[in-house]
Amino acid sequence: MPINNLNTSISYLKGVGPSRADLLKKELGIHTFGDLVNFFPNRYLDRTQFFKINQIQQNTSEIQIIGKITDIRTVQQKKGSRLVATFIDETGTMELVWFRGVKWIKESLKINTPYVIFGKTNYFNGLYTMPHPEMELVADYKKSLRTAMQPVYPSTEKLTNKGISNRVVSKIIQNLFEDLQGNFQETLPNSILEKLKLISKKEALLNIHFPKKQELLTKAQIRLKFEELFFIQLQLIKKKLIRKSKIKGYNFEKVGKYFNEFYKQHLPFDLTNAQKKVIKEIRKDLGSNAQMNRLLQGDVGSGKTIVALLTLLIALDNGFQAAFMAPTEILATQHYNSIVELLDGMNVTVKLLTGSTKTKERKLLHEQLQSGELQILIGTHALIEDKVQFKNLGIAIIDEQHRFGVEQRAKMWKKNELPPHILVMTATPIPRTLAMSVYGDLDISVIDELPPGRKEVKTAHRYDANRLSVFKFLKEEIAKGRQVYVVYPLINESEAMDYKDLMDGYESITREFPKPKYQVSIVHGKMKAEDKDFEMQRFQKGETQIMVATTVIEVGVNIPNASVMVIESAERFGLSQLHQLRGRVGRGADQSYCILMTSFKLSSDAKIRLNTMVDTSDGFKIAEVDLKLRGPGNLMGTQQSGVLNLRIADIIKDSQLLKTARSIAMDLLSVDPNLSLPENKHTKHAFLEISKNSTIWANIS
Repeated sequence: MPINNLNTSISYLKGVGPSRADLLKKELGIHTFGDLVNFFPNRYLDRTQFFKINQIQQNTSEIQIIGKITDIRTVQQKKGSRLVATFIDETGTMELVWFRGVKWIKESLKINTPYVIFGKTNYFNGLYTMPHPEMELVADYKKSLRTAMQPVYPSTEKLTNKGISNRVVSKIIQNLFEDLQGNFQETLPNSILEKLKLISKKEALLNIHFPKKQELLTKAQIRLKFEELFFIQLQLIKKKLIRKSKIKGYNFEKVGKYFNEFYKQHLPFDLTNAQKKVIKEIRKDLGSNAQMNRLLQGDVGSGKTIVALLTLLIALDNGFQAAFMAPTEILATQHYNSIVELLDGMNVTVKLLTGSTKTKERKLLHEQLQSGELQILIGTHALIEDKVQFKNLGIAIIDEQHRFGVEQRAKMWKKNELPPHILVMTATPIPRTLAMSVYGDLDISVIDELPPGRKEVKTAHRYDANRLSVFKFLKEEIAKGRQVYVVYPLINESEAMDYKDLMDGYESITREFPKPKYQVSIVHGKMKAEDKDFEMQRFQKGETQIMVATTVIEVGVNIPNASVMVIESAERFGLSQLHQLRGRVGRGADQSYCILMTSFKLSSDAKIRLNTMVDTSDGFKIAEVDLKLRGPGNLMGTQQSGVLNLRIADIIKDSQLLKTARSIAMDLLSVDPNLSLPENKHTKHAFLEISKNSTIWANIS
């Protein structure tokens, strides 16, 4: 009787047993029949061609030969022994060699019996040898499911050492297919299979593990990739629909005196069309009776702060308090200063709460917060501490949200009986494919134009050998009354090398730009906070013309008069960091410049990063290149990289398939939101199984 329950433990499978089952669990996370069925090969070898021994070339990669073993001997070595077998066919002789597992291999070999051998050959002393060949009796080879396209499965050193070779894994999977006799439940409705011309689940699984030809393998890959992306989208969209129907939010019906007074009398410049469009989307959310959960993307300098402030004022107009959380003290302080300045002359109470806030101030702040007297609270993670209790928090804005962990963001929800509206903002543009797969349950707004009068920053790549001409250019800019940043990479604050680079750079700049004609500030991670602030302030006031710094200035320093950003050892920075740093200049009306300094020795990835920076200032194009170079896990940071442990799909290479999966999932849920129609029965079953096993999707946003 076939065992067709995919939840059965693999220890019950022929050829596995308890000790192998234990290894497969620990090394590859394979616990059940289902895990094994979905353990896909990562490449395939072409086994259509057979070689004769006299056709072997010295540079041949893996080859296969049919022949017989005529002799086996054990050869003693300094450490242990090796097993050597003489292997012949009608054209010549070669040797097969084993260094590990000598005893059990010797016992299993048959003399003068036809074998198919497969592996890489070495040439030594006029003789070809093949170390640790894959071997199969010709009689078994002809009977097996295995095909011309031989699958190669992911493995580990431990598995190889314990004799669980690729051939063993392949044989175990073959046993599984024989046991299950093709009893695989279809998971997609017929309508989708027909619309996209996809093969059945049963055919796809057979052809991913045992493809007879390339065309069938391709069809299997497309079917399984689509299915994986489709169920992810189904989860995200369903979660969004549930949130909109079940999670009630405060209904902000009116836009009143705070919003209107600021808009008419205090707005420092006309809003761009992109800003107006985003405010419209936010207002619609706030008046919909459902909790807002929106991601606002906008490049450095696109005017997100104004949008954020107008959103905070809508909460005040409806009698609620508002919070604004930023990842660092520098950034929180900057938001506080700019919002206080923008609200100057309006009767709004705004306070700042960070790790540095004194106990006495905190006590007063807590009292004002609970009485409702304090209307807007800006700060760092300090805002989510349990002690911080609002009277009625209506909206929470989270800046550079990828810097906060999921749990930290969730704490914001618990400040009230109804969750506050949430707006998360980022200046790190997220490529569309990534936004669809990771933030697919959020509504997304994009500010995709810069305020009028902003000139694009001109970017150039220069080698260390051009340093004198770069210094000459800096002197010309300073003579015009402008200021300059010189930034050094800081991979790790304790790395002596980084600190030395910074100090050497500082010395060479003070030699080239001597006092009293020039004043130079320095800021780095080893300085005390008050010394950093003092230097920052001198630069802000224009008392120093050059700021030599590590990446502490990456976020949140706004100095319109600074027109040149020099990035030293630019090849050591990631693309998004380079783009963020460049965004520190170009904030005034003057033409600004970014100069990327590097040595001549550059990796191919570094060249792509530098050329991308020179060619474009579009954050979304830069993010797409960054995604291709670094992959989704690294781009998301550690909190969310686990989200995209995909089995077969690749959100970069399969972006077109991802878009199709999203639109088909949307169509399906718009017709059958609970997947209760008879034709969606199997899809619902698969959906519930997947949802049980992937809790990460429950709390991404």
